[in-house]
Amino acid sequence: MISLRVEEVVQATQGQLVCQGEDSGVITNIVIDSRLVCPGAMFVAIVGESMDGHTFLESAHQEGCKFFLVSNESYITDRFKDSTVIKVDNTEIGLGLLGKYYRDKFDIPFVGITGSVGKTTTRDMVYSVLASKFNTIKNEKNYNNQFGVPLTLFRLEPSHQCAVIEMGMCDFGEIEYLANIVRPKIGIITNIGMSHIEHLGSQEGIFKAKMEITSGFDQASSLIINGDDRFLRAELERYRNSNKDSYKVYSFGMELQNDLCCKSQEIIDHDKTRFTCGFEGQSYDFTIPCLGEHNVKNAMAAILAGHIMGMTMEEISNGLMDFVATENRQDIIKTDRFVLINDVYNASPDSMIAALKVLKLYKDNRRVAILGDCLEMGQFAEEAHRKVGYQSIDKADIIITTGQAARFIGVEAMERGFDLSRVFHFESKDELICALPEVVDDGDVILLKASRGMKFEDIVEVLKGGCQC
Repeated sequence: MISLRVEEVVQATQGQLVCQGEDSGVITNIVIDSRLVCPGAMFVAIVGESMDGHTFLESAHQEGCKFFLVSNESYITDRFKDSTVIKVDNTEIGLGLLGKYYRDKFDIPFVGITGSVGKTTTRDMVYSVLASKFNTIKNEKNYNNQFGVPLTLFRLEPSHQCAVIEMGMCDFGEIEYLANIVRPKIGIITNIGMSHIEHLGSQEGIFKAKMEITSGFDQASSLIINGDDRFLRAELERYRNSNKDSYKVYSFGMELQNDLCCKSQEIIDHDKTRFTCGFEGQSYDFTIPCLGEHNVKNAMAAILAGHIMGMTMEEISNGLMDFVATENRQDIIKTDRFVLINDVYNASPDSMIAALKVLKLYKDNRRVAILGDCLEMGQFAEEAHRKVGYQSIDKADIIITTGQAARFIGVEAMERGFDLSRVFHFESKDELICALPEVVDDGDVILLKASRGMKFEDIVEVLKGGCQC
């Protein structure tokens, strides 16, 4: 991080300097977790729904922290007289303003990524491509919200040449807020699914919220979209029918009308996909170290990002081969007894169906789908899980579910003719784990997929241990 003077922070956050320690110094790190304070760090006291960061001011001070951004002065006692304290109306907004100020120190291209499914994998693929040529930074883990994005930006150094920033959301205005901080010149929307439909009301609402990534675009900006998606295809048609005086739109997908079109794909070496794309009248071959049509599409978004950044197709191809997925996103784990498709990081109906398509590829083994609730579906929960059940019929040999809504996966499959003796539902995850020795067999390929709140990693660990339940 480039060091910041106290005066810069006051100005950027529109704050008030409450007190300044004898050693004014400079700020060399920004944290919102008091356990991460170090010399030169500024602790930002975030007020959340269940926790108030102000209650950790004392412990941060005891660890040697001398810089604080607060919204409640009542926690500042005489013990802080050796510290510098800046007060703002809202520390969350203050963090965002400071992130925007810090981002503006860098005249480099920023790539912003959003979408209902595949954001993180696309982020990692774009990073893999760009990092093969440029010194690139990306969000780590799930740092894609109003806290994680600014904290990611603070990691920027003068040596960085571009940044890849994933942007998540739950409601209207959140992508626009992040886009205002990041100001991406390249935006990517992976698709419009049903994630967070409980808050946004419809897929039309989700489309509107995702399009907020373009709120700061100009003629020099580019938007990369999944042209197979019916909502995003409308944006492509709007662009092609306009006088094109706005930002540039590039599309990818399996359908011929896309700028980058996948002509064919095949599995090689059991865990890689080779595919051929048509682009600007030429054909190009690529290989990615993962499976599934959805991952081919994620890679195509990365190909277009690399093209916009001036990379050759050969450079892009080499970058894709270095792709490493974030943990728990379709990790293929081979044990003495099973092949596990560990995809437990999170789930929506669309990503669950995509994972089932990967399971379907294992034609020489018995295919077991262990599925849990996709959360935040609201009134759409039954409909969404029934959609998964219908799609699972020809992709799994055994369906195992747990969760309040996930039971509709098995119900729909059975109503569609799936053998009821091959459908198992358990009221709790613990009951499911205890039943595993009676349900799974040696040689099974087992997909595990559910929303993060279901904590399916517990089931993964049991299966990795040989299912000694």
